[in-house]
Amino acid sequence: MTALQKERILDALYEQWDVLDQLLSSVTGDDWFTPTPLPGWTVHDVAAHLIGTESMLAGISAPHTTVDVHGFAHVRNEIGAFNERWVEGLRGRPGTEMLDRFRDITERRRSELAQMTDEMFDAETATPVGPAPYLRFMRVRVFDCWMHELDIRDALGVAGDEGGVRGDTAFEEIMGAVGFLVGKRGKAPSGSRITLELTGPLAREIHVAVDGRAAVVDELPGDATTTITLDSRLFTRLAGGRVKAADHRDAITLGGDTAVGKQIVDNLTFTI
Repeated sequence: MTALQKERILDALYEQWDVLDQLLSSVTGDDWFTPTPLPGWTVHDVAAHLIGTESMLAGISAPHTTVDVHGFAHVRNEIGAFNERWVEGLRGRPGTEMLDRFRDITERRRSELAQMTDEMFDAETATPVGPAPYLRFMRVRVFDCWMHELDIRDALGVAGDEGGVRGDTAFEEIMGAVGFLVGKRGKAPSGSRITLELTGPLAREIHVAVDGRAAVVDELPGDATTTITLDSRLFTRLAGGRVKAADHRDAITLGGDTAVGKQIVDNLTFTI
């Protein structure tokens, strides 16, 4: 870990919390119960999840609930069960209380992070992506909070900026999975050279070479055998499992070996 990496990730996380604070502050009345792109979750439930994860990191246990969350169709693993206990535990709490809770826990987390040493940020810990340094976990937190900001915005029809430091930092988590998505899930055959051309707020070109194993590369060793062009906003939601490519064919342009391209875009989801 470098001081620059630490500063960039924490700045992005703090900015993300500030943006979520502003967004949640605008939610009133029945809007809290608007369904989001996440199965079974309303805006209120997403806020409960955000509060719950930061509370867990602060050593706070979920509120007691007698509901067996394992019986919910959208709970598929223990991480999902943990998230659902917070959702159920905070169900029925008024929106004003949810906002206060979010503000209180993020302020507490800021204070705790400010007191951590470099050694603590470098120390390996359990994370949603497996054992990793604590600072990597904070980058995962940027990604998770950023994705849930988009969930709330999409549910309420509230526009927002998806680029900038927050978007770039969150996108690094998606980038780490692109090789797996193209090669393992998308089953791009060996010898394939894929270029993903993203337009929009997170515009960039992503090159993937498949030589037995798919890997993101700075430059392809030859012309792309498949090109996939789409807006970064759609790409993000595909990667997050919020939408399906089959419902957005007109927004995706495939070139070269289009069968491989279709296979890839149909299998871009990597979140659990």
